Amino acid sequence: MTIQVKPSLPLGEERDDQTAAETPHNPTQLHRPAFLLNTPFSYSTDVANNAWMEELNKDERTPNTTKAMVQFLELYSYLAADSLVYLLPTPRIDGLQDLVFTANLGVVLEHVPGGDTVVLSNFTSEPRRGETEIGLRFFESMGYRTFVPETKFEGEAELKHLYDNVYVGGYGLRSQPETYDWMERTFDMKVVKLRLTDPYLYHLDCTVFPLTREQTLVCTEMYEEDELEELEKHTEVIDVSPDASTSGICNSVRLHNTIVNASNIHDLKAGTEDYDLEVAKNRTLEDIAAKYAFELALINLSEYHKGGALLSCMVMHLNRSSYAFQLI
Repeated sequence: MTIQVKPSLPLGEERDDQTAAETPHNPTQLHRPAFLLNTPFSYSTDVANNAWMEELNKDERTPNTTKAMVQFLELYSYLAADSLVYLLPTPRIDGLQDLVFTANLGVVLEHVPGGDTVVLSNFTSEPRRGETEIGLRFFESMGYRTFVPETKFEGEAELKHLYDNVYVGGYGLRSQPETYDWMERTFDMKVVKLRLTDPYLYHLDCTVFPLTREQTLVCTEMYEEDELEELEKHTEVIDVSPDASTSGICNSVRLHNTIVNASNIHDLKAGTEDYDLEVAKNRTLEDIAAKYAFELALINLSEYHKGGALLSCMVMHLNRSSYAFQLI
């Protein structure tokens, strides 16, 4: 189901944190939202590399490629209607089963002057290690400065921008805290570190979603009190439940004044536990959206659930222009 909401921002309106030249030379410098997606030509679930996939046998987790493409195009069409969407080329079909999940490819450090700095991933997940070279070639071809840390790091899905040079980073399962220490030294930034321990919530985007530059959705039950106290110094925490997080409430993307989230509600049977959990998650999102003056759009990405992923996994921010204005 997709709730088609068409928010708008005047084309000439500038981001209040714009540091690049007046004429943009790459998507990060653009005064409109820009994202990186990958058409799922190489998408497969041959290697079970997360807890969700391990629960399914090979037949159960094998995606319907036609349906997966249709669902991808729905996401692409929705985002591209009001933003710039780049498509990451797929250089080969074999050995890149997760390339479609571009949020793990790296992170654009928007606070760095010039809007041309990307930190690529050093993957823990073995089937994904070939993606780093693809990301390097792609971003270097567009004139970005590229960096690959020596320690483990799995991209934007693990590192969320709050405001200015302040970020929140997840570690413990796929990324290492030493990566954030290096980033702080190298790029003059502050990273609030949160330790991940639940194998089903294995990236930070499963439990943390910056709603605005002032408020952040957080599954507080997943973190230690001292970590949360440090995070609360930098953002107002909006608590969400573990059930809602498992259902993907934090795996959202903001596009202007719309929260975009994945929901397969119409594929589920009413009265089942999965249905009830999905309804509860969607209603919680509706309440949050109403309170903070957002609209809500839901897109069915069920074929990507078979790869243990949700909407935010498929979207890498090339800038965060949507966060440049306040709604209330």
